[in-house]
Amino acid sequence: MLRSQHRLEQRGTLRVTSTSSAASIVAKQLDPEATTTEQQVYAVEAATPSEIDAAVRRAAEQNPRFKSLLSKDFNRKAASASATIGVVTHEVPAGISSGSGQGGSSPLTSIQKQAGFTVASADHGGITLFGSGIVADEFSNVVGDSLILTVPAAVLFILFFLTIAYRDLADMALGLLALFMAVVWTFGFMGLAGIPFSQMLIAVPPLLLAVGIDFGIHAVNRYREERETGASIQKSMRITTDQLLVAFFIVTGTTVIGFAANLTSALPPIQDFGYVASVGITFTFLIFGVFLPAAKVELDRLRQRYPIPTFSETPLGAEDSALSDVLRGGVVIANRAPIIFLVLILVSTVGASYYATGVSTSFSQEDFLPPEENPDFVEALPEPFAPSEYTVTEVTNFLDERFDTTQSSQATVYVEGPMRNDAALEQMYRAGNNPPDSFVREDGRADSTSIVTVIQDRADEDPEFRRMVERNDRNDNGIPDDNLEQIYEYLLDSSARGQALEYITEDYRSARVVYTVEADATDAEVTTDTRNVADDFRYDATATGSVVVFQAVSDLILESAIQSLAIALIGASVFLILIYNMLEGRPSLGLVNIIPVVVTVAWLGGTMRVPSIPFNALTATMLAITIGLGVDYSVHVTHRFADEFDENDLETALDRTVRGTGGALFGSMLTTTFGIGVLGLAVFPAIGQFGILTALSIGYAFLASLLVIPSALVVWDRVFNADWSVRGILGFGRSRPPAPVDGDD
Repeated sequence: MLRSQHRLEQRGTLRVTSTSSAASIVAKQLDPEATTTEQQVYAVEAATPSEIDAAVRRAAEQNPRFKSLLSKDFNRKAASASATIGVVTHEVPAGISSGSGQGGSSPLTSIQKQAGFTVASADHGGITLFGSGIVADEFSNVVGDSLILTVPAAVLFILFFLTIAYRDLADMALGLLALFMAVVWTFGFMGLAGIPFSQMLIAVPPLLLAVGIDFGIHAVNRYREERETGASIQKSMRITTDQLLVAFFIVTGTTVIGFAANLTSALPPIQDFGYVASVGITFTFLIFGVFLPAAKVELDRLRQRYPIPTFSETPLGAEDSALSDVLRGGVVIANRAPIIFLVLILVSTVGASYYATGVSTSFSQEDFLPPEENPDFVEALPEPFAPSEYTVTEVTNFLDERFDTTQSSQATVYVEGPMRNDAALEQMYRAGNNPPDSFVREDGRADSTSIVTVIQDRADEDPEFRRMVERNDRNDNGIPDDNLEQIYEYLLDSSARGQALEYITEDYRSARVVYTVEADATDAEVTTDTRNVADDFRYDATATGSVVVFQAVSDLILESAIQSLAIALIGASVFLILIYNMLEGRPSLGLVNIIPVVVTVAWLGGTMRVPSIPFNALTATMLAITIGLGVDYSVHVTHRFADEFDENDLETALDRTVRGTGGALFGSMLTTTFGIGVLGLAVFPAIGQFGILTALSIGYAFLASLLVIPSALVVWDRVFNADWSVRGILGFGRSRPPAPVDGDD
């Protein structure tokens, strides 16, 4: 370990400012004058095994930080442990982030890769190098591996099911062209608006595909229904657009409201997602509502003049097909026991909503790393589909298993105040007394690192500085109480300057204290305890650090998701009520329209808890996507019913709705469920979870629209159409008056 530390320090390109380890502490026990790693190497080499064992025991007794660097199985009597941690600190140029690189590269990646080669040349295979730069590198690889694996499979699934849905190559080519245009327009807008691509925006292309595929299949399928009646090309498309443009507009309006609700979030990436998704859906409406119908008309006119191959023009769900009988399941239930069925749906929705309250809101780096072991079929894939070799998850699991705490298990308190005041260091030291349960304890105190520990370490190495500290220590506890500015100046003029500046600023106006926390403590527990400790400081103190920040982000994501969900549901409901009143004179249909959306959101939330999928930066968008897709499916059913109900009785209107619109929904559901669900194969967990949840939300939206809406419409008809006079007094809009009775004028 010491040789590795020495080699790392000697490589100037690695920007190493300091190294520390249990080996360094033991070496200083052997030779207190060994202040450099080179001297410490000589001290260990010159010692006998029994001398080293004795030094280990003294270190465990005298140095509170020694045991935190050793694994749980450390045996003081035997002076042995199965694993240990060494820490290397790098200096990153100002203005460059040294984060983990999620969503971008880390400047530490190249540094830590070089460090890995350096360690390997000094070690016999027992040391593993781990750090944020390595994490960033593997994160970049896992995203690329996931896309290489899933994108071809997604394309194949989409093409296969689009072939089934369209059953005509020319029509399918038009649909694919429109999809391509929608995605290109959206990304072009992002470029013009200067919106950078982020993890959150990974959700936008699948969303546009889902809605675009649905719009395309509906437009072609509805057109084919009219062509089967013998209507001309122009008349068939006119009837189609008169009906579907209204439905597309309603879908677009409610979906934009749903996604725009994300603009209320305090997180900029979620705001960008809401903004881009809203614009993308608007583009999708224009392309599939204007371009696709016009292109389809021109295509069929060309077919009349030229021998363009035509494979099938039969709409999905035609009356004599087996599919139509399956699609009628919801109508059968609605005719026999609609109220009982709706009560069961209500109970399941309430139950799923309650169960969903237990969904984890944890947010950590591990959510975005590959699993420790990939499935066998993934490992067996040939190049270029074979995944890279990943070590990060294995190392983090090893650290959690072997150590009470790790270097990532830290909480920081940032203190602002006049650190020159005589009581400043004493007050900082006393803050570690009686630590909370989530903090690691050493001799009844919190295990921490601060300017106080820097002073103590320097005093152990420098006799002159030790005498200065003793002269200014009134209560003989090793903490100077007077002339603190002179103490700081001495440190900053010594070789300990770099280490000191990690914990105090040059103007002595602020400092930070890093507390070691238990590896098995939850982020919520650590955050609460760190904030309580910060509150005990006399100066202004703020709890921070990766654990606290991740927990704050988790809380913000959950708050944003719930807030956006509430705004989206309320906004969509108001819009649907107004639009159905304006277009159909039946505002109550807007409430019917929102029922399957609520059911879908509840079912999806409950499902997330089963495989322990947490709310994180990506899955939090699923609530908005579920509303968008749920409204898409339910609007098509409800609006088609409204058109059919003007000319037919209730049962016939429902039957024609589920056969016609249900067939298009079925083709759209299969295409998007399998095409996006294949993302579940990704080695990047977040993408896999997103693919699974998107597929589930589409499936739930389809089932809720075809099973729940028919029963809801039957009950709606009984409530709002039972008595014409009462209905008119209450102002529920127009309805067909009852048939005239003999003798009436």
